[in-house]
Amino acid sequence: MPELPEVQALADFLTQRAVDRVVARVDVASINVLKTFDPAVTSLQGLALTSVTRHGKFLDLDVSGLHLVVHLARAGWLHWRDALPPAPPKPGKGPIALRVHLDDSSGFDLTEAGTQKKLAAYVVRDPQEVPGVARLGPDPLADDFTAESLHTLTRSDRSQLKGLLRDQGKIAGIGNAYSDEILHAARMSPFKPASNLDAAEVRELYDAMRAVLTDAVGRARGLAAGDLKAEKKLGMRVHGRAGQPCPVCGDTVRQVSFADSALDYCPTCQTGGKPLADRRLSRLLK
Repeated sequence: MPELPEVQALADFLTQRAVDRVVARVDVASINVLKTFDPAVTSLQGLALTSVTRHGKFLDLDVSGLHLVVHLARAGWLHWRDALPPAPPKPGKGPIALRVHLDDSSGFDLTEAGTQKKLAAYVVRDPQEVPGVARLGPDPLADDFTAESLHTLTRSDRSQLKGLLRDQGKIAGIGNAYSDEILHAARMSPFKPASNLDAAEVRELYDAMRAVLTDAVGRARGLAAGDLKAEKKLGMRVHGRAGQPCPVCGDTVRQVSFADSALDYCPTCQTGGKPLADRRLSRLLK
């Protein structure tokens, strides 16, 4: 799933390539992708794209006061084309969900792999009309998000750290991959209750969060949209690297599997050398 660093990089990429261009046409190829009907998606035609910004994991294209807001979900992506074919994509055929044509024949496709169609696009007058944007917590890289801001969140939060970091209503933009990376950098168990952190531990978690995300944003900056997935994978130290040696201590990175996701961690760095129980394996052994 694209997370804060990749969505920020996509916003920067589109700012360089598409801002000041006029939307010539929008093709909707999947009936599931468009979540709004007023304003109509055809309202974007003939308007200039004035800016591209990010809200958490949401991409916000300001089209002369109307907003095309996109959430790429788990399997969605944006593919830039210097020259789009004039014919619209066939509805229900292939991975293309939505195509935006610009006035110089360039543009981009929003695609989604797999059978779970969760990619979402909204045409709204104000991004806050999108429910997912309206409920977002603070951005972890915002200047006003301080260690004390994080401490305020953890004091009354009984959820585990992994869940806290992924909860978009509490902290916006962090998903499964970067929560693994942040907890590894902070040397904390993903299952540690957030409310158990003392002030020093909150500072360690805050510093790790800022460092991991800032580094990822820096590595993604300036990359073409098509190169971002590979860069994200290469930059991971524990996420997606189960069975490989931890780059810090050399212990084997382990994984805990859930119904629809998995977390990766280093026992030596994060759990005092004790492996966490794999929930999926535990169910099989019952």
